[in-house]
Amino acid sequence: FLNDRKVITIACAGINIKDLAIGFLRSEGLIEKPEEMNTIIIDRENFRVDIKTVDRKFTGFHTDDSVVSIMSSGARRRRKEVIESPIESDLVIPAQNALTIMRELLTASSLHKKTHGAHCSALADPDGIIAFRDDIGRHNTIDMLGGYAFVEKIDCRDLIMATTGRISQEIASKVFYLGIPIIISHSVPTSRAVKFSRDAGITIIGYVREGKMKIYSHERRVIL
Repeated sequence: FLNDRKVITIACAGINIKDLAIGFLRSEGLIEKPEEMNTIIIDRENFRVDIKTVDRKFTGFHTDDSVVSIMSSGARRRRKEVIESPIESDLVIPAQNALTIMRELLTASSLHKKTHGAHCSALADPDGIIAFRDDIGRHNTIDMLGGYAFVEKIDCRDLIMATTGRISQEIASKVFYLGIPIIISHSVPTSRAVKFSRDAGITIIGYVREGKMKIYSHERRVIL
């Protein structure tokens, strides 16, 4: 809920729901700065988050209140087909470091190891993982990290997003709005994600496993 109006119902594991709620609102452009948030009330029993902003405005989704939208936190209104200002970053990562980060990610999440049905993502710099989140939805893990970085006022422009999940255009879009120039994935991207990332200035390193990887866009940021 944002300013007493329902925004969305998200299917999730019920952990890190504050990060998830804030990250989703931020990724959709409904909040722009941490200072805009006035109160955050978390009802853990009912898995509900109520956020109120200082000006209490809400220019969100126009949906029928009788319809419950249940989904992972995929991008809804902010996905763009045309990128006007692509990411420009001098960040580089040695290929070996990308492999190391993925190994760290795969061992960091007990939920992923136990179920193999959950996803895990992490914010990292070229030397290793800074923070990670896991959940049943890969979109959710990206928004959780986005919410964490938003509240902690972490500048993501020199960071890397690592994920176990497939990179869709929605995932690439969320990473773009965080300003992150490099995505590392255990899986592979969709063709639309590759096209979007080439236009958006994002480096995609996919299929990172067992000493190998594939670079799909802006390979100049990977030191081989």
